[in-house]
Amino acid sequence: MSHVAAPEPDVEPEALCAAAELEERGRAWVWDVLECGRPARAFALRFDGEVRAYLNRCVHVPTEMDWQPGEFLDIEKRVILCSIHGAEYEPSDGRCVGGPCGRGQLTPLHVGESDGWVHWYPSRDIRPVPFDAPPSESSP
Repeated sequence: MSHVAAPEPDVEPEALCAAAELEERGRAWVWDVLECGRPARAFALRFDGEVRAYLNRCVHVPTEMDWQPGEFLDIEKRVILCSIHGAEYEPSDGRCVGGPCGRGQLTPLHVGESDGWVHWYPSRDIRPVPFDAPPSESSP
């Protein structure tokens, strides 16, 4: 069973997408995050009715895994498949089930669904990318 870091108590959940946008075993929602202050990408997908989310980084070689934007599952839609060397991961918990990933496991992110939306709950190590606030109307 994967360990998902508990969200920080003072961090608000981040809305990712409408829940209906994540079709069963379909295209994943991909977004930018900061892992320990470094840019990274994450993805969320629906598998067996549950939304699961992971860093988009193969355990074997630290590279993004999708073979097309948002496409992570193999042709039979059974496993998350790294497009570089064919490492296979169980979608329900991110553990390696085949290929060159050994006993590795994808880094899980805490997500949930409420009121028709998928939310991500940032952790201490995996945070949202800060965006510059727009200038206020009183600025010259």
